[in-house]
Amino acid sequence: MSAKANPQENVIRDPRAVKIKRALISASNKDGLEDFVRELQARGVEILSTGGTAKMLKDADIPVKDVSEHTGFPEIMDGRVKTLHPTIHGGILARRSDEAHVKAMEDNGITDIDMVVVNLYPFVETVQSGKDFEACIENIDIGGPAMIRAAAKNHEFVAVITDPEDYQRVLDDMEANDGAVTHKTRKHLAATAYSLTATYDSNIASWFVSQMDDKFGYPRRISFSGNLKQTLRYGENPHQSAALYTVDDSVRPGAARATQVQGKELSYNNLNDTDAAFELVSEFDEPTVAIIKHANPCGVASAENTLEAYNRAFICDPVSAFGGIIAFNRTLTKDTAEAIIQKFCEVIIAPDIEGDAIDLLKTKKNVRVLTTGGMPDITQKRRMVNRIAGGLLVQDADIGQVNEEELKVVTDREPTAEEMKDMLFAFRIAKHVKSNAIIYAKDGATVGIGAGQMSRLDSARIAASKSEDAAKALGLDEPLAKGSVVASDAFFPFADGLISAAEAGVTAVIQPGGSIRDEEVIEAANERGLAMVMTGMRHFRH
Repeated sequence: MSAKANPQENVIRDPRAVKIKRALISASNKDGLEDFVRELQARGVEILSTGGTAKMLKDADIPVKDVSEHTGFPEIMDGRVKTLHPTIHGGILARRSDEAHVKAMEDNGITDIDMVVVNLYPFVETVQSGKDFEACIENIDIGGPAMIRAAAKNHEFVAVITDPEDYQRVLDDMEANDGAVTHKTRKHLAATAYSLTATYDSNIASWFVSQMDDKFGYPRRISFSGNLKQTLRYGENPHQSAALYTVDDSVRPGAARATQVQGKELSYNNLNDTDAAFELVSEFDEPTVAIIKHANPCGVASAENTLEAYNRAFICDPVSAFGGIIAFNRTLTKDTAEAIIQKFCEVIIAPDIEGDAIDLLKTKKNVRVLTTGGMPDITQKRRMVNRIAGGLLVQDADIGQVNEEELKVVTDREPTAEEMKDMLFAFRIAKHVKSNAIIYAKDGATVGIGAGQMSRLDSARIAASKSEDAAKALGLDEPLAKGSVVASDAFFPFADGLISAAEAGVTAVIQPGGSIRDEEVIEAANERGLAMVMTGMRHFRH
């Protein structure tokens, strides 16, 4: 690392620029640190440091003054107390323009600290590595945040650096200003510093709450933090700006943390839809493919292999599948990639992709291809957040599942084993379809999906219409819904939705139940010879 040469004479152009004479360095992230400190030393900056950072710099033959030598007080309590000292904080917090502050420094032998280079103990990394409670506690930094906050507060006189990415910016500033850092840069660094400490404390708070038993409930105050991964071209619409942040308290495989193998830049809508697709296929143990459009599935299928699953998912709604997002819960194979490139899609996401499959996909260079390295645990407890005007709506993620033993048969006819299997398949998909949701399924594949309607009857009709359109595209005489089962994400408030499904050709129904008109709906099912089961669990998704 080297400062950029400036052919002009070095003069301080910013009257509020601060000449750096002394810097305190204490960094757990040592990327680029040695080169940066050498540049400071070359400019005559005195270096104060602590612990492992001081050792690293000394081993590199960089003159360093130990903080304990500077303060006249040793590190104690296994290093818990070393920078928490008036000589350190007085040197950081003193207002150089305030005569009383200057006198206090003189009276107490305190010297200026013009730069603080600090980043924090790796708390998040410790948690993510699975260390025990005590190890996590020991990796909660105290002195670091105190120095960072002090320096950021006093940015009028102190430059605080918390991110190695800012090293070169500071060196460029010093090169252009005869060893001084401008007020504009110091203010920028202070904002970055406060973002770091806020994120750090937020992660600690979230982890601590997660260590409490369920009786603790929701904390009185809640905070969420994220790290900027990338800015996006725009949001849902071109006049909206957008960005992607990753969160430290989750390493859940998915769209946010995926590796982009190829393709155009991801958009806001791409990421939103891809997340919905990948979360859906994670529901299933067998090879499963979901094709998503506008965060709703237009086709889902499970089969013995990904190629069969893809083909069966595609035929559910080939019109909507055009330009869709395709998600796999298995490694994407060459034969499946060959089928995909025959159609147009926007995004492909899978836990892994065969090398030969990647080579094929390169022929469609604009298609965004993502790998996650694994599948998320669909049963993992986590909380979801939705912003509303003036507040946040926070709820547990919908990880609810039902099995055959929990279902209640409410009709005269019992479902067959095949119907039962398809009903469970369809009801699991209903969790991922916008309400009101109706899903027709047969032999482990959707054959009609109705989503996001104000009336459940309308959803049932749309799903039936989709099955008719798909049959015509295949040259079939009967709609795909003929002989299928139907799943509803919530109860049928009236019998009309069920009757519409019966007219589409379904033979069995799965729904939560709980309507005041359940008996009316059950009677309608019996009159048509349908089998119906109730789950007692609703899956609204707004």
